[in-house]
Amino acid sequence: MQNTARATRAIAVAPHHLAAQSALAVMREGGNAIEAMIAAASTIAVVYPHMNGIGGDSFWLIVPPAGKGAPIAIDACGPAALAASIEAYKSRGLSAIPMRGPLAANTVAGTIGGWQLAQEIAGEMGGRLPLERLLVDAIAYAEDGIAITVSQQNATRNKLGELEAQPGFCDTFLIDGKLPEAGQRFRQPRMAHTLSMMVRDGLDSYYRGPLASEIAADLKQVGSLVSNADLAGFHAERKTPLHLKHSTGDLYNMTPPTQGAVSLAILGLLDRVGLNKVQADSADYVHLVVEATKQAFRMRDQHITDPAHMERDAQDLLGAAELDAMAKNIDAEKAAPWGKGKGPGDTIWMGTIDQDGLAVSFIQSIYHEFGSGVVLPRTGINWQNRGASFSLDESKLLSLKPGKKPFHTLNPAAAVLSDGRRMVYGTMGGDGQPQTQAAVFTRHVVFGQPLQTAVNAPRWLLGRTWGQSSDSLKVESRFPQAVVEELRRRGHEVDVLLDYDETMGHAGALVQHPDGTLEGAADPRSDGGVAGY
Repeated sequence: MQNTARATRAIAVAPHHLAAQSALAVMREGGNAIEAMIAAASTIAVVYPHMNGIGGDSFWLIVPPAGKGAPIAIDACGPAALAASIEAYKSRGLSAIPMRGPLAANTVAGTIGGWQLAQEIAGEMGGRLPLERLLVDAIAYAEDGIAITVSQQNATRNKLGELEAQPGFCDTFLIDGKLPEAGQRFRQPRMAHTLSMMVRDGLDSYYRGPLASEIAADLKQVGSLVSNADLAGFHAERKTPLHLKHSTGDLYNMTPPTQGAVSLAILGLLDRVGLNKVQADSADYVHLVVEATKQAFRMRDQHITDPAHMERDAQDLLGAAELDAMAKNIDAEKAAPWGKGKGPGDTIWMGTIDQDGLAVSFIQSIYHEFGSGVVLPRTGINWQNRGASFSLDESKLLSLKPGKKPFHTLNPAAAVLSDGRRMVYGTMGGDGQPQTQAAVFTRHVVFGQPLQTAVNAPRWLLGRTWGQSSDSLKVESRFPQAVVEELRRRGHEVDVLLDYDETMGHAGALVQHPDGTLEGAADPRSDGGVAGY
């Protein structure tokens, strides 16, 4: 049994315990939850490099203290390079964008722009800590080294065959030319230098300064389509998050190009099909969530892309009439046909709540394990392959266009409940993100399970995600055999995985109660932890 962690002043959760500790240290020194998240984001980029990094994108969902304003979202998604056209790939004899290599590194990395905008918003909410303080742990871990996790060890071994030829990969992620072993010290001196340059020159220098010149030179040297002009043109954007009125309160998630609308739609559909009348963790429960997921994924695949290229407003897709119509397609006894999902994605989700009740739900990603696999020679930045999700078919919703934002599975979630509780939650895991969000939220809020139980409990996943390539319904083996057989009887193609399978993602959640007490849960499938005081 694992008990839910509790605190009274401030709390943080991350899929690597060092990142949670970095966040808590900032809040102990009087920093707010946004500043704490910048510290955690920089630390996690160093200590969990196979999952995320400063060569990727990020999204923020900031929930001010009660009575202090509406939630704020930050879109830190970089667009396709100006040179990244369909013709640019077809002229090279390609019918699809490679998943790895320099031509997969075809979008601007937006996460540092997100940190920059977040620091501005932190200042508006009373934050005063300098960037030097926020990045101090990350720089130290990059210089002095961190202990390799089993997760990084396994990801390196499993993906070496497709990554070893990529520029800079082996020099960066192997140790003395050999596969890393869990527990070995792993240093990133170039990353320490890059982070130190941002402390000296400011975060904006990543896009419009000396560091940007180094990055652009690196990208050109390795053969990426991203240029200095692409970097200089990028700014993170402040957004109004998507909102769903749920029977338990107000739910929030990220705008497109993320699938935040999918996560909200699933919960809206479950509110309509009587989820609260079935038994938690039963075949009825899993079936209803899976069938709601199918309906929401169909909506996603029809509409969700760069908002500048959408024909429907994402908030309108969550209207009562739209959700009512989708709910009618859910058969409580029979699985609907299922095609293919969007596929895997490597990501980290983290949460913070500070002493004033300011809460942050944050997600940062390089897409696949180690992103494009390309590590820039001067700066040591592992560049994302998020743009590999674009299509070279101009008739497709996700067709590649210069300056277009790629579709993201990423979506940080938050809830302001009618009983006065406030919750931030999320996970990594591609197609699994909205499904795991639904599992954690419904188990805790609808069925009243303790927060850590809701995260620990056996999970399922429809489609492909991290480490898996099939589109079946995958369930952890802790589900009773009777549940598995009943799901198969209803028409689900079920694969049974390990007891605690990393395929199911690294979930986490934080809750603030009306009296100010706090609780948090980290996923035992990760290297994570909750830190509070």
